Amino acid sequence: MTSPVEKLLGRSHALGADPRNTNFAGGNASAKGTAKDPVTGSDVELMWVKGSGGDLGTLTEAGLAVLRLDRLRALTGVYPGVEREDEMVAAFDFCAFGKGGAAPSIDTAMHGLVEAAHVDHLHPDAGIAIATAADGEELTTRIFGERVVWVPWRRPGFQLGLDIAAIKKANPQAIGCILGGHGITAWGDTSEECEANSLWIIRTAEAYIAEHGKADPFGPVKPGYEPLPEDERLARAAALFPVIRGLASTDAPQVGHYTATDEVLEFLSRAEHPRLAALGTSCPDHFLRTKVAPLVLDLPADAPLDDVVTRLGELHAAYREEYAAYYNRHATPESPAMRGADPAIVLVPGVGMFSFGKDKQTARVAGEFYVNAINVMRGAEALSTYAPIEESEKFRIEYWELEEAKLRRMPAPKPLATRVALITGGGSGIGAATARKLAAEGACVVVADRDLAAAEKVAAEIGAKAYRVEDVAVAVAVDVTDEAQVIAAVRAAVLAFGGVDLVVNNAGLSLSRSLLETSVADWDLQHDVMARGSFLVSRESARVMIDQSMGGEIVYIASKNAVFAGPNNVAYGAAKADQAHQVRLLAAELGQYGIRVNGINPDGVVRGSGIFASGWGANRAAVYGVEEEKLGEYYAQRTLLKREVLPEHIAGAVFQLTQLTQTTGLHIPVDAGVAAAFLR
Repeated sequence: MTSPVEKLLGRSHALGADPRNTNFAGGNASAKGTAKDPVTGSDVELMWVKGSGGDLGTLTEAGLAVLRLDRLRALTGVYPGVEREDEMVAAFDFCAFGKGGAAPSIDTAMHGLVEAAHVDHLHPDAGIAIATAADGEELTTRIFGERVVWVPWRRPGFQLGLDIAAIKKANPQAIGCILGGHGITAWGDTSEECEANSLWIIRTAEAYIAEHGKADPFGPVKPGYEPLPEDERLARAAALFPVIRGLASTDAPQVGHYTATDEVLEFLSRAEHPRLAALGTSCPDHFLRTKVAPLVLDLPADAPLDDVVTRLGELHAAYREEYAAYYNRHATPESPAMRGADPAIVLVPGVGMFSFGKDKQTARVAGEFYVNAINVMRGAEALSTYAPIEESEKFRIEYWELEEAKLRRMPAPKPLATRVALITGGGSGIGAATARKLAAEGACVVVADRDLAAAEKVAAEIGAKAYRVEDVAVAVAVDVTDEAQVIAAVRAAVLAFGGVDLVVNNAGLSLSRSLLETSVADWDLQHDVMARGSFLVSRESARVMIDQSMGGEIVYIASKNAVFAGPNNVAYGAAKADQAHQVRLLAAELGQYGIRVNGINPDGVVRGSGIFASGWGANRAAVYGVEEEKLGEYYAQRTLLKREVLPEHIAGAVFQLTQLTQTTGLHIPVDAGVAAAFLR
């Protein structure tokens, strides 16, 4: 026999898997049933409901809050009224069964007070379109008859739960309701019936909008605002993204996400998009992530790039002023402090949408929610007029003490949170170890390597525990000797995360030959990869960092051989010396932009090294007269510390450099102590 929890999870996954039904981490579902009380041995009525912050599509039993139904419903006797209903969330803790599971969400009362064994609360675009239509109540009756009841807007909480419970009791024929400005709620005696009722409401709304809605709800095409051809669009997005990211990071650094779906580009091409965008989003889940309104560029798609950049700066300054005014219009002495006045969503006609957050997933989800909002506006305008909830209500939720408490419960950000790191030669050895280390410390990483398969393997490994791999790591193919490929790789990093903050010039190779045996081709190859390659990567990355106006950091993986003269090493040593001096030159030049440039001088990193595996190890072993498999031991024994240097040690040094915020132009030896290579 399938348990209530198993049925609840199955229903949640089915509903949450389809974005037409609800947004990521939006809505919740519940089931009521009985279980043995381990204290009394008697059956006790319980409710299992999705906890705060969970996602229906990926919900597990650990993500459920478990409450005693008798105690939850008894809270109606001590409810102090709307003005103090926030206190009821803390009261849910006293209704927990056992350890209680996940933290109960604000919607818990809606599920517990409604007299139904199974309840769904969802945020479908079609349902919210009706909920935000100016004549939503009349539309609800017209579309659904008596099967679905209208509930006027009320902020989520205990009173809303009481309202829905009363409406269900007064309308026994109803299977659910439309929550004004918000979403839908449905119920059923069985899990299957509840799911079917939810889907009937959603699909009926979709069908009605499709059949009765006007063809051009966003108005006619606005000349000059049509989508640019794809190549031009991506080129402009890559050029603008670092600038926009820098603006959106005025209060706090942000990671970005770029969206250019048909819904976004079509919306921005239409005459009504400025009016609708200014009205903002309505569903609480939407505007908590998108802010009350986006920043919208008011220039045509093909406007000169310099004009666009100038105008974005002007609009950003105006946006910050208006957001501060919005805060001041509604804040009380008890309100939390303003969290920041930068936009979370920036819309550029012809190009697309740029969304921002404290990490890539947050930025991506904010963009997804704004696409939901566009769909809501389309549906509402197709049937009626889009009329979201009042600004004062948006403020009450955005600066809700319960939301503030949720933010306080979040873990402290990792040291490299919001940083975007590009690592060349990232498919193996030092590069792979560095990518893993920087990601573990919170960075988004771009694993760049000539061997794309190797880079993809490292990126997949790094992102294995993320909701999506690309929220943490992406792989790009690049031969650093090729200018066009370097430009493309940096552009890929920008389009993936919004910019570049940290570059690790690690790509390298070596040929161990004497002066007389070194050919011009040998010399050129090593200088092309390490000297020219580092120059190209640094140049293109510096362009992005300067556009961002957020500072930045470039780290060169040079070598002990940059300062130590050894035998049979003229081309490699000279190329590494070139890299070492690039550190000094670029540190002197880029400091004015807040960009720090430093280097690391490793030695004898044999284990996991692509260079040593490709023949360098055999040659060096022959030079030193040792067996190749013992080369690492040989290098260790010639050091002061008698320790072997591993890729992880170099990666750790790269991370430590990121923490030396007042340091530039420095070379750090990571060689276990080679006196002949001491810097002088």
